[in-house]
Amino acid sequence: MRRMIVVVAFALLLTINTAFAQTAAEIHVEEITYEHAGVELTGYLAHDASREGPRPGVIVVHEWWGHDTHARRRVEMLAEAGYVGFALDMYGTGKLAEHPSEAREFSTAVRSNRDTMLGRFQAAEALLREHGLTGGEPLAAIGYCFGGSVVLEAARSGADLAMVASFHGALATEHPARPDSVKADILVFNGVDDPLVPAEQIAAFREEMATAGVDYTFIDFAGATHSFTNPGADAIAEQFDMPVGYNARADRDSWNWLIAYLNDRV
Repeated sequence: MRRMIVVVAFALLLTINTAFAQTAAEIHVEEITYEHAGVELTGYLAHDASREGPRPGVIVVHEWWGHDTHARRRVEMLAEAGYVGFALDMYGTGKLAEHPSEAREFSTAVRSNRDTMLGRFQAAEALLREHGLTGGEPLAAIGYCFGGSVVLEAARSGADLAMVASFHGALATEHPARPDSVKADILVFNGVDDPLVPAEQIAAFREEMATAGVDYTFIDFAGATHSFTNPGADAIAEQFDMPVGYNARADRDSWNWLIAYLNDRV
């Protein structure tokens, strides 16, 4: 049986110096249009052009708003760290929500059809896996809020990924992991004060992982709520009266944890 790892980070002191990855970086970015089941999708790829040879790829799945600048910035940060980053598109070219009701409509349409959700993820996975820059190297996936739930579902489905990481994402599922079905290591970053991920949901997730024998790391950040990695979350909270907010410490420390895990396992 695989082991269970649980980490509670009330005052995370992990410091990782990534300056070396940025010193001589020549970040190249490009939009890539692809499709799934007749729907046009537009992704965003970034890599360090100063590096030679293939390198591991990391898929980034956006929040429920859609493929936005937050997801694109994370892809660029992954490129700075030495990976090929690809921000996929779960909704379709140009579909970016401006109001929570629209975001709920878009995300529900995808989440309510698991075949569509996994199919759009798999289309991005295939694109990145076949890209010349990855050259057969391992792939990982990370997701934010809605995107966190997507990468967890991909892992539950048995996706051939070295690791998936969920940032302030929902943990509930109607398709729990089965023993020996999950290939990816799982990393979860959660805000202690996030009302959208209640204690009951966390307990159910831990039980699911234990039953399926899945390696996972669960990191709780005190004082952090939903969307704690998004610098625009405070403005969203004020505009729409939503329980979200940016937390610079949790954002920084969770990213450092991610890069450390990627460097070690991918």
